[in-house]
Amino acid sequence: MLISPRSPRVGAARRLGRRNFRGKERLFLAEGPQAVREAAAHRGPDGAAGLVELFVTPDAADRYADIVGESRDAGARVHLAGDDVIADISTTVTPQGLVGVCRFLDTPFEEILAARPRLVAVLAHVRDPGNAGTVLRCADAAGADAVVLTDASVDLYNPKAVRASVGSLFHLPVAVGVTVERAVGGLREAGVRVLAADGAGADDLDDELDKGTMGTPTAWVFGNEAWGLPEETRALADAVVRVPIHGRAESLNLATAAAVCLYASARAQRAAGGCRSVTDGQ
Repeated sequence: MLISPRSPRVGAARRLGRRNFRGKERLFLAEGPQAVREAAAHRGPDGAAGLVELFVTPDAADRYADIVGESRDAGARVHLAGDDVIADISTTVTPQGLVGVCRFLDTPFEEILAARPRLVAVLAHVRDPGNAGTVLRCADAAGADAVVLTDASVDLYNPKAVRASVGSLFHLPVAVGVTVERAVGGLREAGVRVLAADGAGADDLDDELDKGTMGTPTAWVFGNEAWGLPEETRALADAVVRVPIHGRAESLNLATAAAVCLYASARAQRAAGGCRSVTDGQ
């Protein structure tokens, strides 16, 4: 039977679109087949599935029967829902027919440090949820070990951030609410070199690669979309690095710059002896 739009379950899911309710219940919404599939597959430290509940239209249940089956196997409550219910819960203009209710996933910062990470993305003062989710996706693709969102950054579980991560939120540890000072200090104590990404940085990314310094454990600190990193945050880093602009573009947006920096580190860490300039020895 289709769940009623007046059901308390529908009302509880709808309220998760608001940050205060997410924090109180430690639950958030994940929309679309990719996010729901990843939530059903995710297991927390206690073995519990990431997905708690699934609302799905009859059409979507037919189209994504495998995801519905995986959700049931994970122990999630599955509700058939009309388009009106999905539209009521969803935060998108064109819902895809599946909305999952998921458990919070954030990892204590101390656990990330204890794992001795080699590549970390730190989001300091990042306010746009779409950018935060996209950087998280880039970090996942580059093989990063963790992401840290400082206390001045956007809510990790904002629906737009969750959508922009395209399921990567369920793939790697993410710490939230850490001060910039604690993030940088803790990572440095763990043997991680901290680089601040800034368009006005004194050091050039190409030069860093040529010098062979990028193969060590590294954390990249990315700043606000509009004004970058404040001076006090740049001062905490071991180096302030700019992505070189070889053409006429004024700058790179946050997510693009993050992808370039993270992949540069990933390549250097995977190369024997680190990256070296092709002109070395000539």
